[in-house]
Amino acid sequence: MCGEEELFARTAHLFATAGEISCAARDLHTFAAARPQAPIPSDRRPIVRKLYRPSVLLDPSMAQHVRSLQGHADIRVTLAEINETIIIDRRFMVVAGDVTDGVRSYGVVTETAVVQGVSSLFEAAWRSATELAVYDAQHAELVSVAPRVLEFLASGCKDETAARELGLGVRTYRRRVAELMATLGAESRFQAGARARELGLI
Repeated sequence: MCGEEELFARTAHLFATAGEISCAARDLHTFAAARPQAPIPSDRRPIVRKLYRPSVLLDPSMAQHVRSLQGHADIRVTLAEINETIIIDRRFMVVAGDVTDGVRSYGVVTETAVVQGVSSLFEAAWRSATELAVYDAQHAELVSVAPRVLEFLASGCKDETAARELGLGVRTYRRRVAELMATLGAESRFQAGARARELGLI
């Protein structure tokens, strides 16, 4: 395992010559240093696919950045649990490890069988994922009310009060809470609040 600076030093040449890059991540910060720093000529740009958890779209700044990538990458959204991984030409793989004292570790994998196995998992998640534009159209209302709903959940506000503040019926509010929990990959309201704090959403 290595840190961000060592990761970039070890993999910069792989990104510079890549023909295909597939990335699965829960947020935009995981692989900040794994991106090539120098501009790549248009005739040498790789095919790029990015697979994100929907919680990325709840943060307005992250959502704006994701949407700005659409001309350079094919982006899909998945509810599946994904390992934070970059697969390069289906031959190499960068895997994100744990965060210790605010520093994330990374591993570079070249073992063919392991890379192929993870590639298969990525392809399965990719096939079942939703294109970003379609996801945006389907979940526009949820994304717009999510910040307020998260505030209400964090404060312990009663559903009836929160629904009234949002101008929603109680059943509609509870449905939005359930959708938000699914978006955050949470099984309880408490877990949703913890996950939202972890992501910096509240």
